[in-house]
Amino acid sequence: MSTEHQAIPSPNIWGDPDTYEIENHAVDPDGAIWAAMRAIRDWRGKRVLDIGCGAGFHLPLLASTAASVVGVEPHVPLYDLARQRVSGLDNVEVKHGLAQHLPVEDHTVDIVHNRWAYFFGPGCEPGLRELARVMAPGGVAFLIDNDATRSTFGRWFRDAWPDVDAVAVQRFWDRQGFTTKPVMMRWEFESRADLERVVRIEFTPEQSDRILAEHDGLRVDYAVAVRWRRY
Repeated sequence: MSTEHQAIPSPNIWGDPDTYEIENHAVDPDGAIWAAMRAIRDWRGKRVLDIGCGAGFHLPLLASTAASVVGVEPHVPLYDLARQRVSGLDNVEVKHGLAQHLPVEDHTVDIVHNRWAYFFGPGCEPGLRELARVMAPGGVAFLIDNDATRSTFGRWFRDAWPDVDAVAVQRFWDRQGFTTKPVMMRWEFESRADLERVVRIEFTPEQSDRILAEHDGLRVDYAVAVRWRRY
């Protein structure tokens, strides 16, 4: 079976990478997530692995201070976009692969960055085993995901996916030895049209209509969980 068919399809970026690019630009304009990560472990001069790097949006920022960066992406169109994005950066390499079968040598990674990609809780154990394999001693893995317990976006998420048990998910990560740092950031869009476009790749048409009818403006408060573990 090909890597593409083993991957968990992403309902937003796989279907509309151009709109997801707009979303990436709107996410966390103040850099709260990056600040939370740096307070735990800075990646300056380190070997960084970005798992599920998508179209490579975060690779240039990571590469600006890291010794080296490897992005891994299973979806071929996104892999191609990521390679194009970093074609002029000598310290970045993009590889086609899966979180559960990382194309990385044992114990060669100092920092892992993973944002809304694969590590959603129970079921991601194969990827966690791969983390244990590739992390260098003392390395830190960061897994950034939605915090559905609070914020405007968190309420939208709970309404859209009522079967997701946020408490059970948190208990899973506690058992896996991860520490969770709550971070409040926001979406900040340049236009209402951009906000509407992004909402419609994240939610069903019916849910999107309801969200857009109730929410004015260009800003959405958005809670995330920055989960991390030292190896």
